[in-house]
Amino acid sequence: MHDLLWYQYGLIAIIFTWSGVVRSGLGFGGAVFSLPFLLMIVNDPLIWLPLISVHLLFFSALTVIQNYKKSSNSNNPTTSTINWQYLRYAFAIIIIPKMIGVFGLITLAPELLSGIIFLIVAVYSTTYIFNKTLSSKSKSLDIIFLMLGGYISGTSLIGAPLIIAVLANHINRYQLRDSLFVLWFVLVSIKMTAFIYVGIDLQLIHHLWLLPAAGVGHIIGLRIHTKVLESDPKLFYRGLGIILFGLSAFGLWRNLH
Repeated sequence: MHDLLWYQYGLIAIIFTWSGVVRSGLGFGGAVFSLPFLLMIVNDPLIWLPLISVHLLFFSALTVIQNYKKSSNSNNPTTSTINWQYLRYAFAIIIIPKMIGVFGLITLAPELLSGIIFLIVAVYSTTYIFNKTLSSKSKSLDIIFLMLGGYISGTSLIGAPLIIAVLANHINRYQLRDSLFVLWFVLVSIKMTAFIYVGIDLQLIHHLWLLPAAGVGHIIGLRIHTKVLESDPKLFYRGLGIILFGLSAFGLWRNLH
């Protein structure tokens, strides 16, 4: 990431700002909605995933701590913004596929890994385009989605839509974002441990300018979170789905050629 042109650095800063908006506004999607754009600049997931992972750790912890303090100071301090009971159940199912996915991440060739990411994002984008969000209607499908989401999260950090398809059915919407943040924090900590163990460059120097960029997006996302809860953002998802599908199709074509 040291041989880029000035406008590419500017685009990277904009993309990380966007990821901060999505992450804190929705509680998920920071990687799904930004990684395809980043891969258009440098087609190597192992450059971007450590950066996205650190941002996830920092901002998820910050948001949960802030909300915990607010609930503690409120008139009803016993109301938690986190559903710990269901998180423990989900994590027990996710952990083994997650570990398998992390192993795949550090052993697959970057071009193959990029192709897998573009393919997964293309599939996700079609659900947004046709307003057919992933959902689970049975306990067995819950387990399949959690296991598959854990594996994809291990390889690329974009397993959120599958995991949310389950958690959204069992956790009320006012606890969902913070519960997801706790889960992301644990899962990303596992991935970061693997990165450090195998000696992957964490791109730490670039946090000096990318963390502030993501921080601006984080603040914007926090301010729109309540509006997101009260609205029906189908049009937003459809437009974003079209963009992501086109981007993923181009990325797959580029990888194949």
